[in-house]
Amino acid sequence: MAKNKVTIGLIQMKVTSSPEANLEKAVQKVREAAKKGAQIILLQELFRTRYFPQTKNIRYFKWAEYIPGPTTQAFSQLARKLKVAVIVPVFEKHSAKVCYNTAVVINADGELVGKYRKMHLPNDPCFYEQFYFSKGNLGFRSFKTKFGRIGVLICWDQWFPEAARLAALSGAQILFYPSSIGYFSDQPKKIRIEERNAWETIQRSHAIANGIYVAVVNRVGHEGQLTFWGNSFVAGPFGEMIAQASGSREEILIAECDLSKIERIRKVWPFLKERRIDAYHALTNRFR
Repeated sequence: MAKNKVTIGLIQMKVTSSPEANLEKAVQKVREAAKKGAQIILLQELFRTRYFPQTKNIRYFKWAEYIPGPTTQAFSQLARKLKVAVIVPVFEKHSAKVCYNTAVVINADGELVGKYRKMHLPNDPCFYEQFYFSKGNLGFRSFKTKFGRIGVLICWDQWFPEAARLAALSGAQILFYPSSIGYFSDQPKKIRIEERNAWETIQRSHAIANGIYVAVVNRVGHEGQLTFWGNSFVAGPFGEMIAQASGSREEILIAECDLSKIERIRKVWPFLKERRIDAYHALTNRFR
């Protein structure tokens, strides 16, 4: 493989009520992805549990863990053994009263490169994340791995172009989105399709606007009132669809990203270079 190319793997899976079983399953699927040639592997948001923010219940705080902790330790050992980088979402316990929705970047030597805490938290029916998590406080960053510099955002962050732009400006060549998004089981089919299309469109637009790769993993399966729509995908710097998973099955999605394409496309479409940063001050204002 050419030096400027990297193969990524997305783990789209269903989860059970057992965090231990889900961890074991994810470990096995990371092994499978590595065998398929993946060098950077992404797990879905809150992969160790069912999507518990559908309801407000303090008993779910028992699943929170410190970083470093059991989950990061398991994948640190695995990453070192397989010589791959892994992006590991964690229900992070920061203190007795503060938790975050976090993703940890583990390099191919098993070292924890850094972590991202979800900045935008939904507070809607069946998505009561503000009950469980504090808003992220680490900003929008990128992380240097053995295979390239990557950015990480989480699920609802995907609707905010500012987040993608700041991650790209920090140097991210590939922007990863671990997600848990679906539709209500009683929604009309037309609405389901429209929502999924909007979800895909906004993220592909981040790839175009920033001239980077975007990789999105989403869970599948029915949990409570939600059916998660899967459709994990990888988009290139033109927004082109490189690979996409199904909407209902567990899959390991493998895609090759040519990082040299980023600079070539930015020369043709110099969106970052031509920004009018002198005129964007109002971006920090609330809408009127």
